[in-house]
Amino acid sequence: MTHEIFVPFWGDPGLLYETVDSVRAQTVQDWRLIVIDDCYPDSTVAEYFAAIEDPRIEYVRNEVNLGITENYREAIRRATSPFITILGCDDLMHPRYLEVIRAVIRSVPDADVIQPGVVVIDENGAPVTPLVDRVKQGLLAPRRRQGIAVLRGEQMATSLIRGDWLYWPSLTFRTETLKRIDFRDGLPIIQDLALLMDVAFEGGVLAYDPQVVFSYRRHGSSASQKTLLDGRRFRDERTYYRQASALAAGHGWRRTARTARVRLMSRLHAIAELPGVLRHGNSAGLQSTLAHIFSI
Repeated sequence: MTHEIFVPFWGDPGLLYETVDSVRAQTVQDWRLIVIDDCYPDSTVAEYFAAIEDPRIEYVRNEVNLGITENYREAIRRATSPFITILGCDDLMHPRYLEVIRAVIRSVPDADVIQPGVVVIDENGAPVTPLVDRVKQGLLAPRRRQGIAVLRGEQMATSLIRGDWLYWPSLTFRTETLKRIDFRDGLPIIQDLALLMDVAFEGGVLAYDPQVVFSYRRHGSSASQKTLLDGRRFRDERTYYRQASALAAGHGWRRTARTARVRLMSRLHAIAELPGVLRHGNSAGLQSTLAHIFSI
C-alpha cells in the first residue's frame, strides 16, 4: 500500500531539503512524495529536485500562488492512495513514522485521522517545550504511555474543542474523508481544527499512538504568533467556537456544546498570551485578547 506524502511548499529551501531527507530515510520504502511549490521565488528549488534520481519523488510548481488553504486543497485533489500525510515543509518524519502509521491502520482499520507522538523543535532543530506544547501533551492529549487511544464521534469532538492537541503536519488522513469533507472558508487561522471537528461531527474516528516518530518545528517568530499579536487568532477562535457549539447542539451532543461555549482552555491561552500582546501587539490585538478572555 503506497503512502502518499504531500509537502505544500513556501519557505526556507534548506529546511525543505531536510524534510525531504527525512522521508527518504523511512524504514518503510513504499511511499510517494509530492512537493507542491506555491511559486516560491527561488529557481534553485526546481534545480534541486531535477537532480534527484528517485521516481518516488515528484516536484510540481503552481502556475500562480494559491495560498496555504488552496495549496492544501490542491494536495487533496492530487491524492490517489488510501491514506495521505500533508507534511509541513520544515517538519521532520522520524525513520519509523510510516512503520508506526501502518501498524495503527492495521489495529484501527476505520481510522479517519491518525496522530503519532510528536517532539517539538525550534528553528535550529533543538528540542523545546513551550507552554502551549506542555499543555497539549500533558493535559489535553489522552494519557497513555503505550497502546492506541481511539476517539469516535462525540468523544473526538469534545476532546478537540476542549483544546486542539493535534499537530496538523504530523497527521495521516484517510484520503476519502478529506475528499468528502472540505475546509471551511473564512477561518484561515484555525482551518485545521474546523476540518477535524467536521470529521468528528460525521462520526469520524481519531487514533492516537504516543510513540514519538515526528518532529514539529515551532518558530519563535512564526505567522501564528503574528496572528496572536494583531488579534486575528482569537477573533477566528471566537467565531468558530460559536459555530461548533451550535453544531454540537444540533447533534444533541450537550457536553461538546457546553465545552465549546465555555472554551476554558482557549480563554486560559489568551490569559497566557496577554503579557506578550501588551508588550508587542497592537490595539486590535489587545482588544481581541481581552474580548476572548471575558466575553460569553
